[in-house]
Amino acid sequence: MAKKQVPMGQLAAYLPNDTYEAVLAYLDHYKVHLTIAKSRSSVLGDYRHRLNTEHHRISVNGNLNKYAFLITLLHELAHLVTFEQFGNKVAAHGREWKQHYGQLLAQFLQKKVFPADIAAELQRSLHNPGASTCAEEGLQRILYRYDDRKKHYYLVEELPAGTLFALPDGRVFKKGKKRTKRFECLEMKTGKLYLFSPVYEVYAPQEG
Repeated sequence: MAKKQVPMGQLAAYLPNDTYEAVLAYLDHYKVHLTIAKSRSSVLGDYRHRLNTEHHRISVNGNLNKYAFLITLLHELAHLVTFEQFGNKVAAHGREWKQHYGQLLAQFLQKKVFPADIAAELQRSLHNPGASTCAEEGLQRILYRYDDRKKHYYLVEELPAGTLFALPDGRVFKKGKKRTKRFECLEMKTGKLYLFSPVYEVYAPQEG
C-alpha cells in the first residue's frame, strides 16, 4: 500500500485543533518517522519499532477524519512507548499497552479536543481500551458521524432488512436478520451466509 511521509508542517491538517504541538512533541521525542497511507480496510494504522535505524515508524490512514486520525495515532504511539519499556516481552494489546494507551488518551481528553460524544465514549473505555477502533463498535459508530459521508454509503445497521449492498470487491449481499451482535447477510452469487458488523460501511445505491 502506497505511503508518503507527511511533512511536519502539514501534519496539523490531519489533526483536531490545538493538538499539533502536543503530537509533534511526541514524534520528536521518540524520533518517529510518520507516514500517511491510503485507505486500508483491515487496519487504520500500524507501528514498526526501530531496527538498524534511529527511527520508529508509524503509519496512519490519511482518509480518516481528524478525531479518528488522532485516536489511531495515539494507539500506535502507545505501541511505541510499550516497546521502549518492555521490548517484545509483552502481548501486543496486553495490560501494558492498555495502560500506556489509556494514559495518552487521558492527556488529550483533559485538553478537551474531542466533541462531547467522542469524549464520553473514550472516557468509558479509558481503563480497558479495545485493540482497535474497529473492535470498539460504540466508538466507531460515533466517529463515523464526523466522516465526510459519501453518497450511497451506509453502515450495515442503517439499512433496512432485505436491502442489497455491495463491497469494494464487487460482491453483492442482501441484509438479513441480526444474530446477537452481527447481521446475517446472504451473498447473492453463491448463496452463502456471512456475518457483518453493524458498523461496517457498505455501498447501497438503492438507498437514498
